[in-house]
Amino acid sequence: MSLRKPQVPRLLLNNVSCMRNAQQILRNVNATIHDGGSLVLTGTNGSGKTTFLRMLAGFSKPSAGEVLWNGHDITKSGIFHQYKLQLNWLSLKDAIKSNITVLDNVQWFEVLEGKQGKSLPALELMGLGRLAKEKAKMLSMGQRKRLQLARLLAIDRQIWLLDEPSVALDDDGVKLLEYIIAEHRKKGGIVILATHLPIEIDDAMVLRLPPRFPRRMTFVDMLDRRDF
Repeated sequence: MSLRKPQVPRLLLNNVSCMRNAQQILRNVNATIHDGGSLVLTGTNGSGKTTFLRMLAGFSKPSAGEVLWNGHDITKSGIFHQYKLQLNWLSLKDAIKSNITVLDNVQWFEVLEGKQGKSLPALELMGLGRLAKEKAKMLSMGQRKRLQLARLLAIDRQIWLLDEPSVALDDDGVKLLEYIIAEHRKKGGIVILATHLPIEIDDAMVLRLPPRFPRRMTFVDMLDRRDF
């Protein structure tokens, strides 16, 4: 009887540590994420949630350990080029062009992907269909967030990296967010998100980042103190 090889996880974090501004943010993090999986990062402001996501997105490298995609180190140049084509990155900087239409803000990214036909359905799902021909400068903060989420759907990549995706959304918007995350995972998608607000995600791994210790006071800091 032949034995099956164990399935290689889509993403593997092996004793990963990372730093920001010469300070240790995370130390020896281990996680295994298969297709359809989800990892939720929680923690106080400044605990390193965004730093962690940026590392997974390839904007910085781990200070120790390795991040493996399909068993390969993502910091290797040939591997990273393939890996980044699987990423959908959503940050607090929305990259929305205010003077073009809501629809154009999604279609422009879709065209870059060599895809078509998903922009308008994505906007309609996110409740922005009636605003598709309006200039994006007319949108509220919550609607701008919905536009960002519509881009995720139109671009349709496997790995979603979401930094505070529920910020500015109303209750209905949060429910839509939870819905599209669940549907993406059903298709084998992976969702890794950072949040300080409650988001319902079934069977998600949760990694709570500890608060960072304040840095030591420098001589310049002491000079700036008025009670010194």
